[in-house]
Amino acid sequence: LVQLVESVGGLVQAGGSLRLSCVASGLTITYYSMAWFRLVSVNEREGVATIDNGGTTNYADSVKGGFTISQDNAKNSLYLQRNRLSLEDTAMYYCAADRRYCSVLGMQWRYFNYWGQGTQVTVSS
Repeated sequence: LVQLVESVGGLVQAGGSLRLSCVASGLTITYYSMAWFRLVSVNEREGVATIDNGGTTNYADSVKGGFTISQDNAKNSLYLQRNRLSLEDTAMYYCAADRRYCSVLGMQWRYFNYWGQGTQVTVSS
C-alpha cells in the first residue's frame, strides 16, 4: 500500500517561512518522479514543483524563485520550502508521485498516480 503523508501546514504570517514534508511508504522515492501541487479551485490542482529520480528540479513559472523542492532518499521524504510567504500562497498543498519521468508528466496533476491527503497552509497578514 502506497502512502504519502504530508506534514501539517498550519497558519503562518506573511513574510514568514514554511517547510512542508511528505513521507512516503510503499514506494521508494528514488525511483519515482515526485511533485508538489496546490489546490486552486475545486477541481484544479496547480503544479508548484517537481523533482525527478535524478534530482533534477522544475518549478512552475508562477512560483520560480519562491519555492525549493528537495528530497532525502535516506528518509524517503520529499520537502517544499517557501520563504517570504505571501497571502497568495494560501492553499491546500499535496505531494504526489508517479513512476514515469517528469519529462512525460510535466506538471499535469492528472498524470500523477499517487497522492497525499493534502495539508492546509493559510497565510495571514
